[in-house]
Amino acid sequence: MSELPPDRSGRNAPRLHAVAPSGGEAGDRVDPETILRRIEWTVIRRLDGLLQGDYRTLFRAFGLDLADLREYQFHDDVRHIDWNVTARLQTPHVREFNADREVTAWFLLDLSGSVDFGSRKVRKRMLSAELVAVLGRLLTRHGNRVGAILYSDRVDAVIPARGGRRHVLHLLDRVLKPGEPRHGKETDLAELMEKAQSVIKRRSVVFVVSDYISKPGWNRGLALLARRHEIVAVRLYDPLEMELPDLGLVVMQDAETGEQLFVDTHDARFRRRFVEAAGRRETALRAALAEAGVDCLELATDDDLVEALMRFTVLRKRRSQLAAGVTLPKHRPEP
Repeated sequence: MSELPPDRSGRNAPRLHAVAPSGGEAGDRVDPETILRRIEWTVIRRLDGLLQGDYRTLFRAFGLDLADLREYQFHDDVRHIDWNVTARLQTPHVREFNADREVTAWFLLDLSGSVDFGSRKVRKRMLSAELVAVLGRLLTRHGNRVGAILYSDRVDAVIPARGGRRHVLHLLDRVLKPGEPRHGKETDLAELMEKAQSVIKRRSVVFVVSDYISKPGWNRGLALLARRHEIVAVRLYDPLEMELPDLGLVVMQDAETGEQLFVDTHDARFRRRFVEAAGRRETALRAALAEAGVDCLELATDDDLVEALMRFTVLRKRRSQLAAGVTLPKHRPEP
């Protein structure tokens, strides 16, 4: 091959995957109860120890009620300043909030053809399911509710927000259930964002779980959601989508359109163009998320879920400190 085929958005991007199965038991039907029990005994127990029971440190404050006003003090979050009261009293005042006892969380789940890819034992769909199981149980066992909107090449289902372990099992079952193979329509996450705006009325925390291989323009809908809700973009990816190894002659298939190509991965120039195209797609994705103003949790199919969640928690804590005006001490210049 001489050129990497462009995707329909006009940008060269690696959307093609090897036709061969990704390995392991990924293609077999997995029992949701078995998965959830394993996660409760391993992942959630580890998180409990690391978070010391404070599961809310995974999220910023959401579902807040105004409790009181008081004068601004050093280290207060400047975002909580009430500028109307400050202008009237000529003294900076901040708003104090009480967190709601009940939190509603929504999962916007991209289950399109590209999430069924995984170069090792874990596919992106399984990674998505495990994340739903972990966050769903962390929330529901504290009396909160979780719901989901499922998308393949269209919005397939809206699962209302409810509580309890049985409801998490229901969500897990729907995520793991393989969809009907449909080729010809490209993923358009803008449809998912539009549906979420009409369905999610109450202020919630929203996890947008996708590999973000989509038609452009979805970031506008994401930005509109972020005006009302707390958004966490969860980006799923596989290392093979970033760099192709030297595998020789391989048949590649677009997971969404069904188009197949015969490529020679011995060709170092082809592999280099693949990496460059992946880099352009990475740059465009990060710019879109930054434009929407949301934080991103990145999960690779070979990643440790607990470690990824803890890295994300530390990142959000640091950003909150910076937003509140807390700065690191400066080093003294050497004499």
